[in-house]
Amino acid sequence: MRNCQVRMNMNFDIYIEENSQVKMLNDVINEIYYTADYTVQSKWMGDIPDDIMMKILIFGYMNGAFSSRKIEQLCKRDIYFWWLLEGSKNPDHSTISRFRKKMGEQIERVFYDVVRYLLKMGEISGENLFIDGTKIEANANRYTFVWKKSVAKNEEKLRAKLPAVLDEIDSAFGIRFPGNTPVPDMIATLSSLMSKVGIVRVTGKGHHKSSYQKALEKLEEYSEKLAQYEYYNSLFDGRNSFSKTDTDATFMRMKEDHMKNGQLKPGYNIQAAVEGEYILGIYISSERSDVNTLIPFLEKLNSLELFVLKNIICDAGYESEENYLYLRSHGLTSYIKPVNYEQQKKKNQRTKYGRPENMEYHELGDIFVCEAGRILWRVGTKHEKSKTGFVSEKAVYRCESCEGCPYRQNCTKAKGNKTLSVSHRFKELREESLENITTDFGRQLRMNRSIQSDGAFGVLKQDHGFRRFLCRGNKNIRTEFLLLAISYNIKKLFARFKSRF
Repeated sequence: MRNCQVRMNMNFDIYIEENSQVKMLNDVINEIYYTADYTVQSKWMGDIPDDIMMKILIFGYMNGAFSSRKIEQLCKRDIYFWWLLEGSKNPDHSTISRFRKKMGEQIERVFYDVVRYLLKMGEISGENLFIDGTKIEANANRYTFVWKKSVAKNEEKLRAKLPAVLDEIDSAFGIRFPGNTPVPDMIATLSSLMSKVGIVRVTGKGHHKSSYQKALEKLEEYSEKLAQYEYYNSLFDGRNSFSKTDTDATFMRMKEDHMKNGQLKPGYNIQAAVEGEYILGIYISSERSDVNTLIPFLEKLNSLELFVLKNIICDAGYESEENYLYLRSHGLTSYIKPVNYEQQKKKNQRTKYGRPENMEYHELGDIFVCEAGRILWRVGTKHEKSKTGFVSEKAVYRCESCEGCPYRQNCTKAKGNKTLSVSHRFKELREESLENITTDFGRQLRMNRSIQSDGAFGVLKQDHGFRRFLCRGNKNIRTEFLLLAISYNIKKLFARFKSRF
């Protein structure tokens, strides 16, 4: 075999095909960075420009490389990454990780500038927003949970123990602390008293603790536990749980159930607005359900002034009186499927006589008439307050008499007469949305919703293999998902262009 020297042309352009994902990424990011000022203030970046680091991260996510170590390996041996580096030194995993953490609001600007680029190219219009959510597991221990009810219960038990400890101190040393005395002041008083008496704190085997030290340690333990519970309460922020290893993560029920027992796992509720199969906006929430995420998400999109919102298409998980009123007050057309839409199609629903939709309502007398022909008179009004503070007004109706009614078994389980609570405003808004989704245009949007939003999440989870965050904390996981969304949009744009030419 003859010896030969392998020669490689250092002009990498000749190895990169003209119609490639990496060149499309390069063109999009170059146009964005040339029209805006992006700067990451970091002393660890060295001589690598920000736009090159951004391209490397996004291209890594486009190829399923989410960890900084994997991206570092690709920078060393993949010719596409060499081409993106433009002669710069290969960044190590620490540099890549620091850049990702230091980006802050910059990554969100880049994402929405990519959306503006798609608007400019005519790929999207922003008129029809398909909104849906998915839960993605956090990078946290599945068993380091803290529950709000448990904390409240244990804190109550702890506070109940303090009077007994203070009584012991009073009987032993004749020191009576007022009820409003802070615990740190009690500890300081006992420590000062020990110093005056000349008692030294001892530890370990063979040392006998004085009564002063025992009392002091009880107060210190109490103070430490109380501080811990107060810290936990400050982290809940309206949630019922969080993880100790990622305090921003909330325990939720996931579709991926590895133990097949419905176990709750720490995660985040990711909301996405999709149109034309592109992701136009994202919202990170700690809410376990979708219903309270719609308004803050739309408020965020409105504040960006990217496009004029028009039609909002969601599944039944977003239906609420508050959401309906918000859409109406902002001139948005609601295409939210009612919760009872599928149920109403079933034959047995007509035999559930206790439901208000199965009764006749007479607006003139403000009464309901049940299947047995008996009248439900209005007896009052009640107000219900939601988690977000929204107050719903419900009219309360009670049947004149349910005695001897042949339909009672399928109507009510109450011992007395049937009572019914109805929000007429919600009923009106639901009927309006139902009318919208049953038009020809509404049916098309409803059929398209599963393709748009569910399809986007399916690609990210199944094709990209992204099922668990690598970073921790709301800020870092937002950066991580924005990078994933940018990579998804550019891959989708490349596929569209490739199919056209």
